[in-house]
Amino acid sequence: MFKALLLEKDDAGFRAGIRELDEAALPEGDVLVAVAHSTLNYKDGLAITNRGPVVRKWPMVAGIDGAGRVLESSHPQWKAGDAFILNGWGVGETHWGCLAQKARLKGDWLVPLPAAFTTRQAMAIGTAGYTAMLCVLALERHGLKTGDGEVLVTGATGGVGSVATALLAKLGHRVIAATGKAAEADYLRSLGAADVIDRAELAAPGKPLQKERWAAVVDAVGSHTLANACAQTRYGGVVAACGLAQGADLPATVMPFILRGVTLAGVDSVMAPQPLRREAWQRLARDLDPQRLETITTEVPLAQAIARAQDLMAGKLRGRVVVSIG
Repeated sequence: MFKALLLEKDDAGFRAGIRELDEAALPEGDVLVAVAHSTLNYKDGLAITNRGPVVRKWPMVAGIDGAGRVLESSHPQWKAGDAFILNGWGVGETHWGCLAQKARLKGDWLVPLPAAFTTRQAMAIGTAGYTAMLCVLALERHGLKTGDGEVLVTGATGGVGSVATALLAKLGHRVIAATGKAAEADYLRSLGAADVIDRAELAAPGKPLQKERWAAVVDAVGSHTLANACAQTRYGGVVAACGLAQGADLPATVMPFILRGVTLAGVDSVMAPQPLRREAWQRLARDLDPQRLETITTEVPLAQAIARAQDLMAGKLRGRVVVSIG
């Protein structure tokens, strides 16, 4: 038996609770793992609070991220005792997830835990931080270099935004953090933000082409915020889009793209290929300051995960929440 955060939906409605489950109930996979730490991402919040259609099979063990050690393996690349990280691949959506003491997964989904990180630190990063690194890689591949100008990070107190701010600042960029939480300005500056602006400057409908400001943008918000960010990006700049906290719509025009040569780069973390995942985690091990990572991290036990997911969706949290499975 093992403990897990189980989501159920049937004629009686939706339920989320910590349950004792039988190991025989685990889905198919070639690696059985013990999860030491998991985390709460925005997608986890949507699933656990039933605020979005994340879960596509019921019942579902929540948790799109996990880190721990392999217990049993028939996969050629993994053996008992190996330390792993799991991000995405539909886990917590179509395949039982990692907010649980045990999980059965596919070895092809796993990434080796970098020696620089504990399982707790890996989950302090989680999908949010790994996505932030994918965004930074996208900006660099489109030519962003230190000294090119200001880099905007939207939704900056969230998981993606916090890690993106810390990463970009460590790499020498002048980061401008946009947030709706004015009280968190000191927190964002502690991560390396050079300045903090009110998200209201970006959140309302704006002109299709605005004053050039940003050399690059990391956007986790979508909707009018992303449209305005594109409209304010300098000639030849790049915008990495990875989220939809404000909305999935994009009320924009082609003007920034055809008149200023702006690039809009989509960033997906769920199905990203293994080479890109490994590159991202290697760069995180090199470029993310452990002290700044600790600044953005709160740890809770599995028993508190549901309450914290509700706080996450209510906008009451900042940074990253690590869930100690125990």
